[in-house]
Amino acid sequence: MQYEIDKIIEVARELKNTGSCPASTGERIAAAFVLNQMEYLPVAYQDVVEAWERLGPQWQSYVKLIKDCHMDLIEGEG
Repeated sequence: MQYEIDKIIEVARELKNTGSCPASTGERIAAAFVLNQMEYLPVAYQDVVEAWERLGPQWQSYVKLIKDCHMDLIEGEG
């Protein structure tokens, strides 16, 4: 898997298990969308549309790929 996808999965696992994670803004936004838990969005991106747009097309595609094919790597944890 690409590094970015692995990193988003890692951040999503940590957020799911602990509720916090020292991740970049983009990683945290992507993980929030993967988990479908908007409470994990960074404070500066509480608007869901603004947060989604912040990701851009490439990272949006990572979120979709993870949700379609790799949720078992997150849900199996914890």
